[in-house]
Amino acid sequence: MTPLLILIPVVLLIGLLALGAFLWSLKSGQYEDLDGAAMRILDDEDERKRRAEEKE
Repeated sequence: MTPLLILIPVVLLIGLLALGAFLWSLKSGQYEDLDGAAMRILDDEDERKRRAEEKE
């Protein structure tokens, strides 16, 4: 019974910390551009640079 008296508040504290971190990430805009990283991985930056140099 004694371990439960220690573990329950610890688990609640960890849960509140996780909730706080999630809410902070929402406020800071972490979930604004979900497709941006997926598109950036497909972008060939070298090809873009070469085309820009050819135009000059």
